[in-house]
Amino acid sequence: MKTVRIAAGQGFWGDWLEAPYRQVTGGPIDYLMMDYLAEVTMSILQKQKTRDPALGYATDFVTQMERILPTVVERGIKVTASAGGVNPRACADAVAAVARKLGLGSKVTIGVVTGDDLLSRLDGLIARGHDLKNLDTGRPLRDVRDTVLSANAYLGAAPVVDALQRGAQIVITGRVTDTGLTLAPMMHAFGWPADAWDLIAAGTVAGHIIECGAQSSGGNCLDRWESIPDLANVGYPIVEALEDGSFDLVKHPGTGGRIDVACVTEQLVYEMGDPRAYITPDGVADFTTIKLSQAGKNRVRVSGVRGKPATDKLKVSIAYFYGYKAIGTLVYAWPDALAKAHAADRILRLRLKNLGLEFEAIHTEFLGATATHGSLPLADIDPDAIPEVQLRIGVRARDKAPVDRFTREIAPLILNGPPSVTGFAGGRPKPEEIVAYWPALIDKRMVEPAVELVRA
Repeated sequence: MKTVRIAAGQGFWGDWLEAPYRQVTGGPIDYLMMDYLAEVTMSILQKQKTRDPALGYATDFVTQMERILPTVVERGIKVTASAGGVNPRACADAVAAVARKLGLGSKVTIGVVTGDDLLSRLDGLIARGHDLKNLDTGRPLRDVRDTVLSANAYLGAAPVVDALQRGAQIVITGRVTDTGLTLAPMMHAFGWPADAWDLIAAGTVAGHIIECGAQSSGGNCLDRWESIPDLANVGYPIVEALEDGSFDLVKHPGTGGRIDVACVTEQLVYEMGDPRAYITPDGVADFTTIKLSQAGKNRVRVSGVRGKPATDKLKVSIAYFYGYKAIGTLVYAWPDALAKAHAADRILRLRLKNLGLEFEAIHTEFLGATATHGSLPLADIDPDAIPEVQLRIGVRARDKAPVDRFTREIAPLILNGPPSVTGFAGGRPKPEEIVAYWPALIDKRMVEPAVELVRA
């Protein structure tokens, strides 16, 4: 059967800059998948676009394409990337400019997927009875409408497939599902119909396994983590897909990391939810049907995936302004480092109370002692084994004034609190705006994806 190789190049905006280059030069691949968007990223990009209409996309992608485009063109590699953020057309124009600069303009066709951005349509949707209720609380979006910063529906693989079928070598999207960036090449290459639910589920599972980059090839893997070889040279995962929906997970020869059942399993349970119903716009995958087997060194075979029909809804990721926060830190040294940090926490909280300041939340962590696993009784900790502890305390409030006063109360502890403060990390903290997340559902008929081709 025909084999299609889809390589993961980025797992998030900020991932290893060397990964895309290593993927396109390290061995044969047919597609390079680059996932850039997390929920909070959309609001950040929307703010950028508000300040400058030419921005609103992952600028790192353009730099990456300048580096790899000659190889991509020479080897006929196709690229799917969610780097477009809230301004996919501007991102495509920037990549087109790079192609012309490299003398490759006549050889590059870019597909642009839009239609996910609902921000300008929110009032009309609400007026037509689409409440966009918060999936966690049930509240209608109108309760926070005036503070909404971004609103994007999760599109599926279909518009990406459309762009590939129309001849795009590079497909740049806004908010498309992470899995859709991998499923689309499989649907395009194999001609899978949109209602082949088992095949759609298999492609979705493939996309889920590689959506976080090296997290499925040894990075952030708990199982025997200390024996994972050469993480400094980690190989990012590659899906070797077959037309029947089965696929192998591999990496380029000579790279570090590890492809085994344990690491793949850890990635599968990431953000899984109900294992019997992993819902995407394209279909529903039943993770309980997945069969994993070690098919060789650094090769895991995935088969048996079963699927169910897609739902009639799309998820909408909405970000809105919630209030303000600030986080400050102080480092206390041995002896009695933890006791000093606890004392400083009590003193600071009392001073804030005496000032009459009201906060929605005050949260304290003792890094080096209790931060990772929560608060532990002091009796369970050997104070002599802790050479230093970082007190990390954060506050949250709807208004900026109490948060700003908190930032001025932590520094005095250096001289008027417990002894042995060794560092005031980062100086006096600054109030920051809180961007909160509002997940909702919308009828698929209300969202119309669009595909445009841009020639460099």
